[in-house]
Amino acid sequence: MKLLRLALVLIFAGSFAAAQTAVHPQQEGFVDAHGVLIYYLSLGNGPPLVVVHGGPGADHSYFLPYLLPLARTHRLIFIDERGSGRSQRLQDTSLYTVENMVEDVEDVRQALNLGKISLLGHSYGGVLAQAYALKYQQNLSHLILNSTFPSTRQMNDVLAREKAHLPADKLKRLNQLETAGLFGKGEIWEHGRYPAEYANLAWGPGYFPFLYGARPDSTYDPATGAPSNWELYREMWGSHGEFIIDGNLRSVEYLERLPTIQVPTLVMAGDHDECDPALSKEIHEKIAGSQLVILPNSGHMNFVDQPDLWEKAVEGFLSN
Repeated sequence: MKLLRLALVLIFAGSFAAAQTAVHPQQEGFVDAHGVLIYYLSLGNGPPLVVVHGGPGADHSYFLPYLLPLARTHRLIFIDERGSGRSQRLQDTSLYTVENMVEDVEDVRQALNLGKISLLGHSYGGVLAQAYALKYQQNLSHLILNSTFPSTRQMNDVLAREKAHLPADKLKRLNQLETAGLFGKGEIWEHGRYPAEYANLAWGPGYFPFLYGARPDSTYDPATGAPSNWELYREMWGSHGEFIIDGNLRSVEYLERLPTIQVPTLVMAGDHDECDPALSKEIHEKIAGSQLVILPNSGHMNFVDQPDLWEKAVEGFLSN
């Protein structure tokens, strides 16, 4: 009888332990980052992996559910950058800068007592991750730069080439709309955003060929390309259309400083990425000892196109 009870106890304990390891806790909240409330979502257990989104002016939601498998081995901390998603919006749009967002990331790291973090940035988030590493690399264990650019001048050249890929009739119409001005059109509630026709051209035939490859999102709608905060977008990206960055992101010229980054770095892109993979190759060449992964048949949303390859590359890198 005693042996039976002992066996039952061991079975129960084993089942309880298995149940514990299968549960990946979730927590959310706001960090007061020097007067700006920054939303965060924490998932999983393990070493902290902070994830910053693109846009500028998107939010963390487009990473889900695709990045969920990483929560089995890491504590994922998603951030909505200032002015984006669920984070606080600011009346003074001049405060929407890469440099200020770097400080927000650092405030989140400190407030959540994360110690050294791995930092993953996608698209504009990769710009933010580079800027963070250039100032706070002592707080990093790993850096992942996914589908991003180190130079606005270079990215503007890429955007010009992508624009030129539009069919001639669509390119002509897109140019007409840009020449006429993209804001202040339509009804009063439409004045602060692109006209629907322009958005459909730019985020449809303009960008879509560079977003997906193996697994294009069947629910994709060009209207979903809109930022969550147009005031932020105009301040940072600019007001003259999708194919030129002429807002305050013009400050992004990091090429000559990238060699100072000495933390383990993974650089990733799709083989026909909106952020041309040539830019990722140059980042890789500038950061000594970095790893480069170009994912096949995939675009800017390569974690959607090639989820297994993407996860394997990230997990393998973070495990070293």
